[in-house]
Amino acid sequence: MNIERLEIDGVSVAAPVGRVDSNTARELEATLVPLFDEAKAIAVDFERLTYISSAGLRVVLIAAKLSKAKNVPLALAGLSQPVREVFQISGFAKLFDIHERRADAVAALAKA
Repeated sequence: MNIERLEIDGVSVAAPVGRVDSNTARELEATLVPLFDEAKAIAVDFERLTYISSAGLRVVLIAAKLSKAKNVPLALAGLSQPVREVFQISGFAKLFDIHERRADAVAALAKA
């Protein structure tokens, strides 16, 4: 897995590419967790993510908890159909501000 990081309109964007599973979840966690000390708002763009396991969901849950604890808005974007299904079945879709595209998530967060 590779993770692209960039800043758009004051929003930190992390975009994992490939799969988030038990072998790669720590890499995603190591990228996301420090952002909550640096960023004013965070968007995670899953457009190029093909698979997320329970280990990956755990990292996303950690991000949600940090978002609340540190008052840093968090949004998700670009969930592919398989990833969206995992979020819906697990109930995670109800926990997050989810947008169709990265630009939509960034626009919403830039206003926050």
